[in-house]
Amino acid sequence: MTKRRRVPAMAPEDRRAALIAATLPLLREYGAAVSTRQIAEAAGVAEGTIFGVFPDKASLLRATLMSAFDPQPAVDALASIGTQVELRERLREAVAMLRQGMRANANLMAVPRELLADDAEFHERMLDGRRRIGTAIAALVEPDRDRLRRSPEGAAHLLLMLIAVSVHRGFGLGGEFGDMDDEEIVSVLLDGLLVRPHPTPSTESAS
Repeated sequence: MTKRRRVPAMAPEDRRAALIAATLPLLREYGAAVSTRQIAEAAGVAEGTIFGVFPDKASLLRATLMSAFDPQPAVDALASIGTQVELRERLREAVAMLRQGMRANANLMAVPRELLADDAEFHERMLDGRRRIGTAIAALVEPDRDRLRRSPEGAAHLLLMLIAVSVHRGFGLGGEFGDMDDEEIVSVLLDGLLVRPHPTPSTESAS
């Protein structure tokens, strides 16, 4: 009679990653009120397993937030757009991708600030993440630097502000901002707010 092999235990880093992956959708749905029991059930482990990897629930939630706001997937996606297509098309693709990511994490902005109040590493990583995404957008704009009155870095900063305002509905200033679609965000960045009338055909071209 053959003995069944025991499934090898997961390495601590793999267990950590699995717990973070199970926690993220729950954190988006329930916020910081999510329980370790819910997390354990979602991960398919005993509740005590969590504390074999993380010292407490707050540590797990902070690690999950860091994972959610990891800029690398966005940086890679922006780089994959390339600079072969026209500037507007490049920026439309960038806006669509970045808005999707911001919407997915919108509820995480409501996580109690006390959870992160003393976490200098988290705040530094958030700032570094924004810088890296801004640099990736600037690289998309760079080939058209001479067409713009702002630097690629300045254009990237403005674009990120427009995206954030559209996703977060004007930060309480009015729902109208949430009606902006990807095309309009790019147009506001590149064309401004003035409606440009169609050019009047010249006498020479009409004759």
